[in-house]
Amino acid sequence: MAEKIGFIGVGRMGTGMVSRLLAAGHQVIVHDPDPRAVAAIVAKGAIAAASAAEVATSAPIVMASVPTPAVAKATAEAIAAAPGLEVFVDLSTSGPAAAQSIDKLLAAKGVAAVDAPVSGGVTGAANGKLAIMVSGAAAAVERVRPLLAEMGKVFVVGERAGLGQTVKLANNLMSAASLAIAAEAMAMGAKAGVDPAIMLDIINASSGRNSATQDKIPKHVLNRKFDFGFANALSFKDVRLCLDEAEALGVPMVVGAAVRQMLSITHQSCGPDADCTELVKVVEEWAGCQIGRAEEN
Repeated sequence: MAEKIGFIGVGRMGTGMVSRLLAAGHQVIVHDPDPRAVAAIVAKGAIAAASAAEVATSAPIVMASVPTPAVAKATAEAIAAAPGLEVFVDLSTSGPAAAQSIDKLLAAKGVAAVDAPVSGGVTGAANGKLAIMVSGAAAAVERVRPLLAEMGKVFVVGERAGLGQTVKLANNLMSAASLAIAAEAMAMGAKAGVDPAIMLDIINASSGRNSATQDKIPKHVLNRKFDFGFANALSFKDVRLCLDEAEALGVPMVVGAAVRQMLSITHQSCGPDADCTELVKVVEEWAGCQIGRAEEN
């Protein structure tokens, strides 16, 4: 059944998710501070709204894909009083504390909150292949499950606000850690004189394989493009949130702290717009070597 859905935040991830909803026949009302992003998705059939509040007055279900916990909470505040709003779905990586704050805020207005952070990147969003980690009241989750299923595979973590966010932060910590350790191992091989492509073939047929050796390094580092499409700044934010949550729970994260430091150094060395794969450049500089080379035209 076709639904009317509000969607706030149509960046690279949001655009892919909205496109999937439009392709499934749903009417989607969108808002984003970037008018170019709005224009691009309107050209695919979405309807533009002037503000987040206007989105919420137009649809009973509002989804958001925004960059930080502060923006997620501000979005919830902006839409909380909208008449007719039933469910707010936060697809962002905003952390358990923000999810709990949003849940409390909206519950006071009679609106259900579902936290549903996603993994799978821009390609996964465009192809409907995301992993979606969902937590919230069972009735609200079932209300939005068919919509989320248009975007990817739905995993229901539990009813307590923030559980989906907890799993997402753990996943993103592991992803960042995989890249950091793979960069160090590959730098060691490159400096010793091992062909990086051959080394990756061996690792990917062995027990050391991970998402970095199977995807990020062969597709986005060996060719020196560093264009995986996920910002180092966002990875840094996610790992900070993860370590904050672990500390609050009393869980030690010695390796996680080292990964956070590597992401911080990459942020300082490569700038706020750096791709997550540019962490490899930091390791290369320290090691005095290069992993791969630019492809010839």
